[in-house]
Amino acid sequence: MSRCCRFWYACLLSALLLIPTIIRAQGTLTDYERALALRGKFQALAVNIPERANWIDNTSRFWYRRSVKGGNEFVLVDAETLAKKPAFDHERLAASLSAASSSKLTALTLPFSVITFVDSERSIQFVAAGSTWKCNLADYSCTKTGPAPQGVPGRPPGEDAPEEFGNDVYDGMTDLAPQQGQQRRPESGQTNETPTSKTSPDGKWETIIQNFNVFIRSKGKNDGFALSLDGSEGNYYTLASITWSPDSKRLVAYRVRPGYRRQVHYVESSPTDQLQPKHSTRDYAKPGDALDVAQPVLFDVDAKRQTVVDNSLFPNPYGLSSPVWWKDSRAFTFEYNQRGHQVYRVIEVDAVTAKARVVISEEPQTFFSYRPLGGNLREAGTRYRSDLGDGKEIIWSSERDGWRHLYLYDGVAGKIKNQITKGNWVVRAVNKVDEEKRQIWFEASGMYAGKDPYFTHYYRINFDGSGLMAFTETDATHSVAYSADMKYYVDTWSRVDLAPIAELRRTEDKTMLLELERGDVSELTAAGWRAPEVFTAMGRDGKTEIWGIIIRPSNFDPSKKYPVIENIYAGPQGSFTPKTFSAISPMNSLAELGLIVVQMDGMGTANRSKAFHDVAWKNLGDAGFPDRILWHKAVAAKYPYYDISRVGIYGTSAGGQSSTGALLFHPEFYQAAVSNSGCHDNRMDKVWWNEQWMGWPLGPHYGASSNVDNAHRLQGKLLLVVPEMDTNVDPASTLQVVNALIKANKKHDLLFVPGGGHGAGGTFGTRLLYDFFVHHLIGVEPPDWNRLGNKSEPPAATTSQR
Repeated sequence: MSRCCRFWYACLLSALLLIPTIIRAQGTLTDYERALALRGKFQALAVNIPERANWIDNTSRFWYRRSVKGGNEFVLVDAETLAKKPAFDHERLAASLSAASSSKLTALTLPFSVITFVDSERSIQFVAAGSTWKCNLADYSCTKTGPAPQGVPGRPPGEDAPEEFGNDVYDGMTDLAPQQGQQRRPESGQTNETPTSKTSPDGKWETIIQNFNVFIRSKGKNDGFALSLDGSEGNYYTLASITWSPDSKRLVAYRVRPGYRRQVHYVESSPTDQLQPKHSTRDYAKPGDALDVAQPVLFDVDAKRQTVVDNSLFPNPYGLSSPVWWKDSRAFTFEYNQRGHQVYRVIEVDAVTAKARVVISEEPQTFFSYRPLGGNLREAGTRYRSDLGDGKEIIWSSERDGWRHLYLYDGVAGKIKNQITKGNWVVRAVNKVDEEKRQIWFEASGMYAGKDPYFTHYYRINFDGSGLMAFTETDATHSVAYSADMKYYVDTWSRVDLAPIAELRRTEDKTMLLELERGDVSELTAAGWRAPEVFTAMGRDGKTEIWGIIIRPSNFDPSKKYPVIENIYAGPQGSFTPKTFSAISPMNSLAELGLIVVQMDGMGTANRSKAFHDVAWKNLGDAGFPDRILWHKAVAAKYPYYDISRVGIYGTSAGGQSSTGALLFHPEFYQAAVSNSGCHDNRMDKVWWNEQWMGWPLGPHYGASSNVDNAHRLQGKLLLVVPEMDTNVDPASTLQVVNALIKANKKHDLLFVPGGGHGAGGTFGTRLLYDFFVHHLIGVEPPDWNRLGNKSEPPAATTSQR
């Protein structure tokens, strides 16, 4: 072979060796099969994994469910005797329930996860297959007692925040409670509302709405008299707002001036019960819309006197909470949330003079996060209030010192007595206020320097800020269940890289009385499971750590190069990177294709400092990307196999907005995106969520963050998913992006899901996401599914949504 030939042969051989291994061994049909089988392979291999403990009424006993080989079992523990046993005979219950429900059940695969002990613990009650069941633990007879309870869909259990008038409601989404601003309809007296009247505390009077006015009559009588005459269809009183004073001498009601009735129109193209499409509408207020405005009106029953409360202290309400009277009937209070969410006040109105005064006022330069504190530890606001001594003192939550903390107010003087909690950490929830002992039991994160600032720990503190006691200290995120008398607590803790451990402890001295469970992942690890890696890097300010996780495929090979996929949800209402153990998630399955999948919380999300959170103010398009990109670069600097020349991103809802925004605003870094149900223009989405972060009135900053206005910037590969019947985010939000892309001659892909709700797409959409990233980032053609058929289906991808 000549020297020239040898030279070109060596060049060809070198070129072949330089072809990324990933091209030859990732994104193949084998990788897909492994990805699709991963959940079935992993999900049952972690055993002795405890769920949250549930104390039985005021007893010293509690139950919990744990994973075991073949399924789950329920355990009953007595904290006094330390006896631990099965909560019931699983075999007998399975047999009895199988016979009663005409289905085949086993002891470890019972169709429920929550039980309630009833009849002095002689029976248990649970919900299964859409019905409520009761099983007697003496003879194990099981009977169906009625339908499953409905409750308030989406509202976190135990939420004790005041009910707001008007511009927030809750829908049936399982992920988040609040939904778009849907205004109340006027009541003319012919109403389907239940109840149709409100009775005074002394039982003497009842009030109704008649011809849009407040009407009062003797209990059980038809004759009576009008307390108001100024109500009309355009300025009506609402029965729901009527609140009697405890002494039955007065009542307060809201008179409402209705706002603009915006409707979103839907055409269901492929209904299941008929051939022709269906049309429907939904009330759906959007940013900038004129909203219902409530005006408190005070009535003196004996004097038949009506007094409109002067609104100079609450002139521009987004919402008013329901009125609450002090027990001595001296006054009532309500909370005023000003349009734009930059003024939030507790207002007191004197019962005799009807004069209003400000008891507490929050007036931040950016936003007051008015959602209830601790309703959901991933998604929670700042608002917390506990009245003490009939309003003589008030415990209040605020971020006024730059961190979310608790304050003790003098309710009479309307001044702060002292700050209760203090430091560069945040209160996440209040578990109990002990007025007698003047102590608060609460949850917080970020108190331990150098540790994950999102890990939740449990504490107690005195009203004056002294005596701080920590009940959890292990470096993990904790979930504590206290007994009713606070004498005992069950502490369950885990990390993404540590299986849960549950311990029974005595509150007095924190002594561990019994280790309940220690999760066992030995079989899971032997099967190839890899724990996510927790990774931190400095954010844009050079001093704040950004925390995230890295998920690698089970057959990870550090000698290969791996494209990177980011799972994004940057909603400012919470923080979303997983902190607890999970044997399997949709991110694991995606990684199996030959990808590295990551998730992190950038600036603009919650549960850190106020300054960290404020990055989102009037700037949702930021989505923490400057921090995210620095985080990616820090990972790549440490791991050569982390290929940031090929980065994809996906998300749903607000994550749909952000994932598309990644390509529009940061095309130098992100190459491909899949965006599902995106709220791509904050003027098109629900009023409550968008005005909370983007402010009011509308301004040019809305357009600056809009994916519609910036669609012409598209450089990467984009797949948009839009569900036809999305009642959370107006489907037109995505279609307007499509329209703008077409006008800008920008190529993109679109999946329109007939009949689909928020986040729809299912297994088909997930496989499309797989194929999209395999094609554009790995650089190989996905399997020909039309030819292969549906041998297996992927688990539906999920992400945090609102």
